[in-house]
Formats: sequence, C-alpha cells, structure tokens
Amino acid sequence: MVRHGGRTGTGPGSRAAVPLLAGVLLAGCTAGPANGPVVAPAPSPSSAPASAPPAQPPPQLTDRQVSAAVAQIDGYVRNAMAKTGVPGAAVAIVYKDKVVHLKGYGVRRLGSPETVDPDTVFQLASLSKPIGSTVVSGAVGQKTVKWDDPIAAHDPGFALADPWVSSHVTIADLFSHRSGLPDHAGDLLEDLGYQRDYILQHLRDHQLAPFRASYAYTNYGLTEAAVAVAKAKGVAWEDLAADVVYKPLGMNSTSSLRSAYDSAANKATPHVRTDSGWQVSTTQNPDPQAPAGGVSSTAQDLTRWMRLQLADGSFEGRQIVDAAALNETRLPHIVSNPPHAPAGNAGFYGLGWNVNYDSHGRLRLNHSGAFDLGAATVVTLLPSEQLGIVVLTNGQPIGVPEAVAEEFFDVAQEGHETVDWLGFMGKVVPAAAGGQVSPTDYTKPPAGAAPAKPDSAYLGTYTNGYFGPMTVTSRDGRLVMSLGPDNLQFPLQHYDGDVFSFQTRGENAVGLSGVTFTVGPDGRATSAVVEQFNHDGLGTFTRG
Repeated sequence: MVRHGGRTGTGPGSRAAVPLLAGVLLAGCTAGPANGPVVAPAPSPSSAPASAPPAQPPPQLTDRQVSAAVAQIDGYVRNAMAKTGVPGAAVAIVYKDKVVHLKGYGVRRLGSPETVDPDTVFQLASLSKPIGSTVVSGAVGQKTVKWDDPIAAHDPGFALADPWVSSHVTIADLFSHRSGLPDHAGDLLEDLGYQRDYILQHLRDHQLAPFRASYAYTNYGLTEAAVAVAKAKGVAWEDLAADVVYKPLGMNSTSSLRSAYDSAANKATPHVRTDSGWQVSTTQNPDPQAPAGGVSSTAQDLTRWMRLQLADGSFEGRQIVDAAALNETRLPHIVSNPPHAPAGNAGFYGLGWNVNYDSHGRLRLNHSGAFDLGAATVVTLLPSEQLGIVVLTNGQPIGVPEAVAEEFFDVAQEGHETVDWLGFMGKVVPAAAGGQVSPTDYTKPPAGAAPAKPDSAYLGTYTNGYFGPMTVTSRDGRLVMSLGPDNLQFPLQHYDGDVFSFQTRGENAVGLSGVTFTVGPDGRATSAVVEQFNHDGLGTFTRG
C-alpha cells in the first residue's frame, strides 16, 4: 500500500507519502515520571536566537553545471515516461530565485487529448507535509504559536494513550513523527470513511513507542499538530494555509481542499498500472488529513513556494515567513533511518522534511508524495546552491519522480548520471510503498479445508472501540461484512473452518486478507479478528 504518509526508505508510502530521508535521534534520553514513557529532552526552538539561518558551505555548483543539467532534463523525463508509461508529468526547477525550467509532459487523462502544462493541477500527497510546515512557520513568525508549544495548550481535548505524553507532546514532536504513535496510525480509519475529528480522537487507542526516542511516520499525528495551530489562530487549517502561504505567494491554483482539485478544469487525473497497462483511477478524498496529504497544486505555483524556501521565507522582496521559524523545520529532529553499517549514513526527519547532508556536506531537503491509487510527486532542495526541483506525476508511485530528481542533481554535480536512477528507483520505491500483505495465500482454500459452520453462526453485530461496529449479514447465500460510517460492504469468501477472506479496498489495500471467527459452545461466534486491521492489535471485534 502506498499510503498517505509513507514508510521509511527511499520511496513514498501510504497516501501522503514516504519520507525519502528522515530526522535525527535526540541525544541523551532521560526518564519520565514513575512508570511513565521513555523520553528525550524536548528541543527549545523558540529559545533559539532569531538570527540568520545556520551557515551553509559555499556554493559548489557553477551556472554552467546547472544549465547543462537543465538542458538534459527534458530528454530524461520523456525517456522515463516512455519506458514506464506514466501518462503525465510536470517539472519545475528554480535556481538563484529564477525559474529555469517549467514544463508539462504527456496527457492529463489517458484517452483524452488534453496535455499537461505548467498550470495543470496535481494532487501532491505527502509533498503536502513540507508545505504544511511552511504554514506553521508562518504562524510561528506571527507569534500565534511556538514550535515547542504543547498540543494541549491549543487543543485541550486531544489525548494519546499515555496521559504524561498527552500533556507534553508538542507541535514539533508531531511534525517530526516522534510522538510514539505507530506507523500510519489512523490511516485505515480514513479508508473506512471516517472523518478527521473521529480519527484524531481515536489516536489515543494506539499503544505508544518511547516518546521522542522513536520514529514512525504518521499522517494523523502531523494533522493533529496542524489542527492545533489552526485552533490557536481561530480558523480552519485550510483557511490558515491559504492566508499564510498560498495567497501571499500568489499560488492561485493551490488548495488544501479536495473540492478545489475536483472543480479544476485543468487537472491531472490519477492512474494505476495493472497487468493490462495503465488505467484511469480515482483517489480517496484526503481532506481528513489535508495538512499531511491533501494539498493540490501546479508546477507553476510550486516554483513560488520553492523560491520562498530557498530565500529563507522571503519572496520578491517581502518576508512572507519568518526565517528562524522556517529554518527550524530543516534541522534534524529524529533519526528516521538508522545506518545499516558502521560507516553507513543515517536518514533524518525534520519538521515536515526529510533532512540529510550530501557527500559535500550540504544540507539536502526532500520529500516524496504518493497515492497508491494514482499520484506520485517529489521535491528536493539544495539550499546552499539555491537550487530546487519538483516533479509531479499522475501515476501511482513507481519511482519516476524520484528518478528524475536524482538524475538532475547527479548530472549537475558530476556531469553525467552515475546510477541508473530509473532502474534503481523502479525497484526501491514500489518495494518501500508496498503494504503488509497477508502471509496467508487466500486465493484458494487449503487441501483438506474444514467446512464452515452454518451462516447463522456468524451473523450479527460485533463491536470495536476503534473501528466501530462490524455487521455480518447473509446476501444471496454469501456472508457480507459491513464496516465504517458509510456501511462499506466486503463479501466474505470461505477459506478454512471459521476463517474467511475478503478483498481489501482503498488507499491501503493489500489484496486478500483474512477474518477469523471464534465460535462459542453454543455454536455462535463470540468475536472476529480482521487481519488487515490488526497490525497494532486493534482488529478484534466482539459480538455485542
């Protein structure tokens, strides 16, 4: 499943997208209260002097090197699209506060003649996260909040499983994925149709890993932090983003509302790759996690945002976002990918950014975005060189955006491609994006499978405090499982004894998964465990 947020590695992950690189382990853990969480000391970004950003190494790329790389990008994009079949793409490159490449490629929708141009609206998926941290940086500069404000100060009703963590978790903790929430907590609730308030309220049902000492990518943790900032301002997040960033930058085709994407006349339709080729698809509505994965925008608009980022919050002579607050997002806050060898490199996560340092010691900021149902994006910035690229596509994540961006920087630095980036990313990204497929092959029952009990043994309503009620009914001689506020229905196929299978759906679909009923002495099921929902131990439904 390429989920909204993403799994660690070099490719996107769940719908909002995988972090390509991530943050720094906070040194020196200390104990919390008795029987409390293991924590590392909280950073104090608000106490840092509001001075110039940290010094960067001197520029190491010449105008000629960058121009040579820009000259090759057109052919590389076209070649990548021809080899993979990705229907459409848009690419923007900025350098020294100028747009040096801005172009669309391919078509907005297979079967239609309309081509992609710089003003075509794409869904950004997790590229929304660094945009979201830009918005919060603006609010920090306006003195609305501080990065190290506890969430409870602005959203008193929010809670996690541990009361001590609930009272201490900060905006920065949630933006850097170090709250202790498990990977992609809450995403499956969105797949079932639950809205933002319900999902955020039920994050407290997840058991926590050590606070500030563990990294796990969570779309809804970050979303809660953004919502708390908006509450401090007294507005909706979608309005805050528009007021603080989109409108001041003139990003007129950018929005944090799915309705804006849906109503755009010039938009890129999502596509998925099947055994028979690429097909038109439909992504889920990401409004519930808009700060983490719900932004839609154009390559044209994103050149303005990249210019602001590379100018430390300034745009065309105006300071739009406070430089000190913005630069806090670029510091490593947690280790996202520990080194796998003594001399290996670690990956870090900042605040909405993957943070890394290249072989020349330069800060490198990056984030991928991915909807497995049909969108893949990436942004990479090299601040010391005032250089950035964004690549948007309307196909599911197979590594094309990442390959284009890596090839561009490789050619700029080395004069040629040192790695077959398309081949490499074509393996790494789909593997990183893949979900936890069932270890059981449910395509056909095993030899000697035990028969199921009569349908009446399984019929009824089962309760679950996290996923809500599950109802099992019989229709046309087949059991059907119904879940979620919209009563989504999943036909059950008998597998073996009291075990059935069903076809998963949505952004986090993983193919066939299992449902195991426990039947009591009276011949009626007392509970059922839904395998896809049980990764965090929350998938048991009990008959009411």
